Amino acid sequence: MARNYDVVVVGGGSSGCALAGRLTDRPGLRVLLLEAGPLGSLPELRDATSLAATAPRHPRNWAYAAELRPGNSHIVPRGRGLGGSGATNGANWTRVTPADADDWGVPGWSYADLLPLYVRSEHDHDMAGPAHGDRGPVPVRRAAGELRHPAVGRFLTAAARLGFPDELDKNGGGPPGAGLVPSNACDGVRIDAATAYLTGERPGLTVRGGIPVARVLVDGGRAHGIVLHSGEVIEAGEVVLSAGAVATPQLLMLSGIGPRGAVADLPGVGRGWSDHPAVFLPMADVDPQAHPHAPSSPVALNLDCGADPAGDAEVLLFVRPFVPGGDLHLMCALQAPDSRGTIELVSDDPRDRPRIAYGYLRTEHDRRRLRHAIRTAAELLRAGLGRRTAPDGDVLGNDRALDGWIADNLTTSVHLCGSAAIGSVVDAELRVLGVDGLRVADTSVLPTVPRRGPSATAVAIGEKAAELLAGCG
Repeated sequence: MARNYDVVVVGGGSSGCALAGRLTDRPGLRVLLLEAGPLGSLPELRDATSLAATAPRHPRNWAYAAELRPGNSHIVPRGRGLGGSGATNGANWTRVTPADADDWGVPGWSYADLLPLYVRSEHDHDMAGPAHGDRGPVPVRRAAGELRHPAVGRFLTAAARLGFPDELDKNGGGPPGAGLVPSNACDGVRIDAATAYLTGERPGLTVRGGIPVARVLVDGGRAHGIVLHSGEVIEAGEVVLSAGAVATPQLLMLSGIGPRGAVADLPGVGRGWSDHPAVFLPMADVDPQAHPHAPSSPVALNLDCGADPAGDAEVLLFVRPFVPGGDLHLMCALQAPDSRGTIELVSDDPRDRPRIAYGYLRTEHDRRRLRHAIRTAAELLRAGLGRRTAPDGDVLGNDRALDGWIADNLTTSVHLCGSAAIGSVVDAELRVLGVDGLRVADTSVLPTVPRRGPSATAVAIGEKAAELLAGCG
């Protein structure tokens, strides 16, 4: 028998939890939040310093097989369970830059439009003023005192020696530079969107876990519910897909919405998305072991590789031993890539994983900028940060050799955005083009990946969707 709700939210990740929480702050709405993974927590999910759940065989990792470049296969982590990838990531809390939002050119999605959503979502314990929230559900802190690894000071000193400016507030919307990375963790405890938004008595909210969705029910050009893998039908006045930037386009295509779709022919579904390609530069660690509650990535340098004043590359310090070779690594990432990826169905069976191809480093422009980021990281090490252990000097100084080293060590920042983008798949109010009663609310909708990590923006999207759905029911 069909069950009826005002809104069904498919996906309990950062956007979905924020959306469901805000909708049920108001009485009277019947909201169902469906999560394909489990609902319960695990110790490593609460530990903000742990990336254990990103291991391929971990039960909270969807572990998608993907191709980063032709011939370069990879297992990409995506959070499985309530909280989504926000419950498994590095707990960094950074916003889009003004240049990101201005480049999108979407009404209602300018930096000025997004700023109140960030402010509403957070309680910043370090920064005050109108650009920072002090009453939101997500705590925001920066490494200080015993939680600040000794390498942080050396990183900032080395950046200054090389002439890079300080960026005292990574969420301030100012020019790029070296500075502390905000984190949504308190004393080593991750506060993901599920923890932040789904607390307290919420009589209008039903949350179900272990419930994968097979497709959206569409009749006469209108979505009126969903079908679960089990065959159960759930009817709703509004359906919102918040399943993440991989599963959301997959669900759209399974529902006949996408390239040559029978319900809606939207070529942009699963096409043209972007993410940050990255490599890790290992360095010798002579420091005492990090404090057990120290953030994993406490400091970063955002830089312009030649023609992007907003900063198109990043060098980020990691202080936890989550990859082989030592406790300290520099993550070198390209933050405004030209290259675009694709997600395609392999069959009409919703249990089959989609085919994911990132298309990284297709252009010489992208390759040149990632080389620049790596060489900048090496300069930081020479300027007093520490001792580089790879690549060797002959490789570092030769473009072709360095490209080979990058190919052997390439990974992804797991910041996939734009697989159901505003303008090509949804409108500025997140409504799927050509289908009434259906919206998308997760990082799928961002036209391009922001120059900073998208975790805070995923929550802001949930806040935005709740505003847009304010009149439903």
